Amino acid sequence: MSASLAPECNDVKERYDTCFLKWYSEKYIRGTATTDECEPLFQQYKTCLSKALKDRGIDQMLEEARADNKENDIEYMKPNGR
Repeated sequence: MSASLAPECNDVKERYDTCFLKWYSEKYIRGTATTDECEPLFQQYKTCLSKALKDRGIDQMLEEARADNKENDIEYMKPNGR
């Protein structure tokens, strides 16, 4: 599996990836999944990654890029049949 964008999050990302791949192949594909049992690990990874992005100032750059491209998002994220 691939490494996280933030090395300090590698452990939790690896645990989440392992959990997700097992859940997906053993339950979701077979139609027996009732919940995403890996959600707590995903939330841990998301929290770790968000902190790392904030610590590096990348979160602000992402917000600026999103703001700069709002018009493109509105145009290209329309449902089919524009």
